[in-house]
Amino acid sequence: MVDYTLAFDRFRLELGSCTCIMGILNATPDSFSDGGRFHTLEAATAQGRSLAAAGAHILDIGGESSRPFADPVSEQEEMDRVVPVIEILAREIEIPISIDTVKSKVARAALDAGATIINDISALEKDPAMADLVAERNLPCVLMHMKGTPSTMQINPNYDDLMHEITAYLDKRARFAIEKGIAREKIILDPGIGFGKTVEHNLVLIRHLKQICDLGFPILMGPSRKSFIQAILGKTEKKPIGPDNIKTEYGTLAAVAASILNGVHIVRVHDVEHILSFARILDAIRNA
Repeated sequence: MVDYTLAFDRFRLELGSCTCIMGILNATPDSFSDGGRFHTLEAATAQGRSLAAAGAHILDIGGESSRPFADPVSEQEEMDRVVPVIEILAREIEIPISIDTVKSKVARAALDAGATIINDISALEKDPAMADLVAERNLPCVLMHMKGTPSTMQINPNYDDLMHEITAYLDKRARFAIEKGIAREKIILDPGIGFGKTVEHNLVLIRHLKQICDLGFPILMGPSRKSFIQAILGKTEKKPIGPDNIKTEYGTLAAVAASILNGVHIVRVHDVEHILSFARILDAIRNA
C-alpha cells in the first residue's frame, strides 16, 4: 500500500499503514441510516463528541441526505443544520471536521465555523464555485463518483465497463481539481459505493479497488450500513434487514475488511468504536 501524508490547518494525518476512521454525523431528519436521531443541535453535538471520544480521526458532518431518492434542501436550511453544530464541536474536539456538501456557500460557512475538509459527493461538478473555494482555502477535498443524482442514481444504473468508467471519472475530476489550483496532495478519491450502483456493482468495486488506488491518491470508502449489505443479508435471511439491524453491522465489518485489505486509506462509518478496533487488527495483519 502507498502511504500518504495529509497536512492541513493544524492537523496531520498519516494515511496508509494505519486505517483512518471517518465518523459520520448526519444532522438531518431523513438519514437512511439513523432515522434523523441527531437532527437537533443537542443530539448532534453529543453524537459528535461521542464519535471523537470513540477514536474517530475525522468527523464528517452533513445537513442534506444523499440517500437514494432524497430531495435536495435549500442552502439556508442546510447551513442552519450544520453550522451551529460545527461551531460548537470545532472548539471542543481535537480532530478535523469535514463538511459533507455539494454547495459552495454551505461549505464556506462550514469552513468559517471551523471545518477543515470538504467532502463533495459531486466531485466539484454541482457547484462551479466549489473548486475555487477549495483552492482558496488550501484544504483537503474528497471527490466522489456518483452516477446521476441522489434522486435518480438508483433507477436502473448500468455501465459498459464499471471499473474503467469509475476510474476514468475520478482521474478526470482529480485532473480538473489540480487545474483549478487544488494541491494534488490535498485530493482524496471516493469510488462512491452505493451511489448509482447495483448490489453486484458494489461487490465488484470493492474487489477491484486496486485499479482506483493506482491513480495515486488516498482512497476513501463508505460502505457503512449501505443497502447492498442489507439486500444480501435479507436474501439470505429471507426477510428484510434494516440499517440498524446488528446483522447489518456485521455485514459492514466484512465490507470494511475487504476495503482495507484492497487498499483503502479512509473508511467512513457510523460505528466508530467497533470498527476502530476491527481496523487495528486488519492493519496489523496487513503490515506483518
